[in-house]
Amino acid sequence: MGTLHAFAPPDRTCTENVSNTDLQFRHARSLAAKQRGDTRLAIIWCGTELLTERGFQITGIDEILSIVGVPKGSFYYYFKSKREFGVAVVDNYVEFYAQKMALLFDNPERTPLQRLQDFVDDGKVGLAKYDFKRGCLIGNMGQELAALNDEFRERLEQVMQAWEARVTALFQLALERGEIAHSHDPESLSQFFWIGWEGAILRAKLTRSVAPLDRFAQIFFSKVLNH
Repeated sequence: MGTLHAFAPPDRTCTENVSNTDLQFRHARSLAAKQRGDTRLAIIWCGTELLTERGFQITGIDEILSIVGVPKGSFYYYFKSKREFGVAVVDNYVEFYAQKMALLFDNPERTPLQRLQDFVDDGKVGLAKYDFKRGCLIGNMGQELAALNDEFRERLEQVMQAWEARVTALFQLALERGEIAHSHDPESLSQFFWIGWEGAILRAKLTRSVAPLDRFAQIFFSKVLNH
C-alpha cells in the first residue's frame, strides 16, 4: 500500500477484538507516530477506524480522545469542529486508499483485469480481517450524510469520481491489450463496477460473509466483461 501515514491508536483499547496480525500491524504504526509525536495524525487515524465501523454521527469525540489518550483541548487545538475533523478523516482515508490502488492497479507483473481481481481479493481479505464490521468509509458516510450535509456530499462524490477514473484507466488499458472487447466503454464499465462493488460490501457486512463479493465479481468478470 505504499508508505502510509503512521497510525497511533492506544496500546489496547483501539485494537480489541482483532487478529494478532492486525495487532502487530497497528503496533508498528503506533510506534512510528509516537516517535514523531504526531498527535493530530493519531486522532485522525483512530477516528478513521471508528468512523469506518460506526459512522460519523454516532461516533463521539470523547471516545476518540479517550482511546488516543489526550485531553479534549488537544482536539480543538487541531480541529475547529467535528465537521472539520470529519473532512480530515475523509482526506486521510482517501490518501490511504489511493496508495492501495497504486499498489494493486499499477502492478506491471499483472494484466489489467488481474489487477482488478487482486483489488477484489484484497477487499475480501480486509472485510474478513475485521470480522465484517468495517466497510468502505466513503460509502458509509455517503449513505449517512448525503442528505444532511452538502459539503460532505460534494466531497464524497468527488472521491467516487476519482476512484471511477482510476478504474476507467484500467479498463482502457485492458481494452488496448485485448483483454476486453472494443465494444465496451471503459467509463461505463467503471461506473457499473463501483456501483456493484459498494453494494456488495454493504451486503457482505449484513451477512458477515464474502459471498456477496464473490457473487458480484463472478458475474462482473464472467458475464459483463465477456459480453
